[in-house]
Amino acid sequence: LRAALSVSRMTKKRRNGGRNKHGRGHTPAIRCSNCARCVPKDKAIKRFQVRNMVEAGCQRDMRDASVFDSYTLPKLYMKLQYCCSCAIHSRVVRVRSVVNRKIREPPPRFRPRTGDKPGGAGGPGAAQKK
Repeated sequence: LRAALSVSRMTKKRRNGGRNKHGRGHTPAIRCSNCARCVPKDKAIKRFQVRNMVEAGCQRDMRDASVFDSYTLPKLYMKLQYCCSCAIHSRVVRVRSVVNRKIREPPPRFRPRTGDKPGGAGGPGAAQKK
């Protein structure tokens, strides 16, 4: 009788159990973009990738050959959904320590400044004044 009252709880690694389900009984399965493993939709690591359809080397050639002055090349929008194994292996997400796992805010975004050009004054390769 005493053993039934003092039930020890198992430790939890994550507050949400690694899922974003909260109150839903079931979520549909999706396939991993890398290995095609079935993963619950709320557990999958999702990233939105925006790329140019044409690589940088060909863009200038197409711009020179184009009849139109300001034609913007279309972009390729892809929603990538990874299983945990592939996301860790391809470094989409990193393993965090027990203390850092509690941090729920997203990491800061690093956006390149539009006005700066590589090799400018003060940057690498700049001429040294004496």
